[in-house]
Amino acid sequence: MTTAQTQELDVQPTPLALLLLGREADPRSERGVECPGDLPSPSDPDLVARARAAKEKLGDKVFVLGHHYQRDEVIQFADVTGDSFKLAKDAAARPEAEYIVFCGVHFMAESADILTSDDQKVVLPDLAAGCSMADMATAEQVAECWDALNEAGIAEQVVPVSYMNSSADIKAFTGKHGGTICTSSNAKRALDWAFEQGEKVLFLPDQHLGRNTAVRDMGMTLEDCVVYNPHRPNGGLTPEELRGAKMILWRGHCSVHGRFSLDSVNDVRERIPGVNVLVHPECKHEVVAAADHVGSTEYIIKALEAAPAGSKWAIGTELNLVRRLANRFAAEDKEIVFLDKTVCFCSTMNRIDLPHLVWTLESLAEGTLVNRIEVDKETEAFAKLALERMLALP
Repeated sequence: MTTAQTQELDVQPTPLALLLLGREADPRSERGVECPGDLPSPSDPDLVARARAAKEKLGDKVFVLGHHYQRDEVIQFADVTGDSFKLAKDAAARPEAEYIVFCGVHFMAESADILTSDDQKVVLPDLAAGCSMADMATAEQVAECWDALNEAGIAEQVVPVSYMNSSADIKAFTGKHGGTICTSSNAKRALDWAFEQGEKVLFLPDQHLGRNTAVRDMGMTLEDCVVYNPHRPNGGLTPEELRGAKMILWRGHCSVHGRFSLDSVNDVRERIPGVNVLVHPECKHEVVAAADHVGSTEYIIKALEAAPAGSKWAIGTELNLVRRLANRFAAEDKEIVFLDKTVCFCSTMNRIDLPHLVWTLESLAEGTLVNRIEVDKETEAFAKLALERMLALP
């Protein structure tokens, strides 16, 4: 259809379409689109030198955090690397740093702001660096879900457990309703705790981590789990289905880990005899069931560090990390490949590139605070309560 025909029909773009086109922003969503200021050209050959100079000028005033899924061009400037929760804790352990530059995504920067002091300012180099999984659960949707649980007469029996990969609003909801946060490393411990507090768990927002932990690690069955779909009335579930479930899983997923399939596993075993398949627990249940090893990002790194020379590995996680690990261990004759034939980066994580980082560091060095991530005090209080419950887990 031509532009003229579209105008003739008076078709108006939807708010979502405008958001995706970069013409609007949704304050309730992690997907911001504005980035004030003029970014350096990505072809500028002096970007690395400019980043180094700005970081050196800032000195101890800046602390740069780099998530494992970041580009190599960005990760080289990180003072520490790690997963989201480790990085947030690292930031809190550096109270002398006035600026925390978080090379990750929005919910990670929110967690850092929650855990750091009021004097510290958390900065996200590109406000459009969100997380599709975190965006799959909004505060309004979760409130509607809780209403459905109340109508089914089971809300008092339900303990919310929210994955770190969630917005501050969802973490606050969790804290306010007596729940806890979990990471992919301690999900079982969090669920053990939750079932000591109540009879059922509402697991937000990643259905796969919740299902895999319940079935693979805790001995539940797939029938013990139901999936709440926020886009259907009452989540697409009857009151009887809600009352009969132990695990009420939110219909959310990681856009990277969700792409791996059982075919991916079978194919790589045919192509590489003797390969070890190692996947993240955000993968689908059938992928996790078919894998040789399952674990968090930190687990994956440690497993490859301990692997014998000459071993072969197919890794089901984000490609930046897989490629970095393959290069790191090539000298030890460890063959490390991406589980799927199709290259797949985390598109939002990759929005943090060298031009955005240079712009951020140079702005801070000139005394201009940009792209600050700040969680309001009430949300912060309840979110911190949920995080503290996690920290207190045995």
